[in-house]
Amino acid sequence: MIALDVPFYMPIFGPMTLHAQIKSCTLCAERFADTHTNHQPRPVVWFRRGARLLIAGQAPGARVHEGQRPFVDPSGDRLRDWLGLNEDAFYDQDKVSIVPMAFCFPGYDAKGSDLPPPPICRKTWHQQVVTHLGEVPLMLVIGGYAQKYHLGVKSGVTETVKNWRSHAPNVFPLPHPSWRNTAWLKKHPWFEAEVLPALRARVTEVLK
Repeated sequence: MIALDVPFYMPIFGPMTLHAQIKSCTLCAERFADTHTNHQPRPVVWFRRGARLLIAGQAPGARVHEGQRPFVDPSGDRLRDWLGLNEDAFYDQDKVSIVPMAFCFPGYDAKGSDLPPPPICRKTWHQQVVTHLGEVPLMLVIGGYAQKYHLGVKSGVTETVKNWRSHAPNVFPLPHPSWRNTAWLKKHPWFEAEVLPALRARVTEVLK
């Protein structure tokens, strides 16, 4: 269900847990220093073996970078509404794991636009995280980067999400819940009418 990858860079393992290894990762320090935000790596790690729901997204935003908790922003509010989950359930790591394509905030460019998740993060860590997590009954694949990686699709987000039935009930491709996508949601009312009821029902089923 989840794509596997061969690590590009393998850290030297000691007694540290996988969480601690990722939290201490500084592979992108020079890359981030060259961004318009000139920030330091601060990986946000939020997964636990045995979780019933895996949210595979893109990368933490600036607010998550500061607070070190995923989806603590309007995008998170919208995502929790989509799932029918309150904050207690959403942040219960025995139930929900969140594994983005990059664990750190990639930064902004000079125009204030989000930079893409650095591929080295996926190449370094995702194989190990997938092995650690084991089987997860339900995966949500959010945004184009995650959908191309996990689902192997070449289509854009709209087409991929529109074909959600070909991936359900164990995988649901979703658009990013950013408020920047409000116009997309208005343009595609089938998402709220068709996808969200099926998604909420499946989330309730796997988390009960």
